[in-house]
Amino acid sequence: MTAADPAHPAALVVLLTGPSGSGKSSLAARAALPVLNLDDFYKEGDDPTLPALPGGGGTDWDSPRSWDADAAVAAIEAAAHGGTAVVPRYSIATSSITGMTEFTLGGAPVFVAEGIFAADIADRCRAAGLLADAVCLRGRPAVTAWRRLRRDLREGRKSMPYLLRRGWRLMRAERGIVARQAALGATPCGHAEALDRIRTAAARVVPVPVHG
Repeated sequence: MTAADPAHPAALVVLLTGPSGSGKSSLAARAALPVLNLDDFYKEGDDPTLPALPGGGGTDWDSPRSWDADAAVAAIEAAAHGGTAVVPRYSIATSSITGMTEFTLGGAPVFVAEGIFAADIADRCRAAGLLADAVCLRGRPAVTAWRRLRRDLREGRKSMPYLLRRGWRLMRAERGIVARQAALGATPCGHAEALDRIRTAAARVVPVPVHG
């Protein structure tokens, strides 16, 4: 049984955000730290609280209201204090939770939580004393759009017409998305600077043992 100490968390979190397709997952992997995928906290497709796209056309999966912020924060708190958290496995293709798994820090004093809504919980993580840094990837909208389309087609996330409509909408909105995330407390930067910030955050945190 793991004992949690609210005053002295065993680990801190770096929140990594940015527009869909900006390269968050690949950058997080390069940091060589445990990575919590915040996209696994999307609501399921039959959730009545899901927001609709303006003018119809289905669910607005790019709205923070399509995401369970409370569950994401609870998982971050559990991992930060106890070293592990039980988290969902989510299928974007079917808009459903397919199972549960254990996220484990393995003694790491810092972990990365990445997702397009990560900045939305920056204030809550900071207030809980868990935030090491919050970073927002920024780049060229056309490059982001191409990366996003290739990834979504490769993973079979949604139909081609849906992906093209969403891609065009997000490309036009990208600068506003980054500005919103910056206003929520995430520092906009390119990939090299973001990786350096994550590594700096990890280097300055002193591990706190988790006692069983």
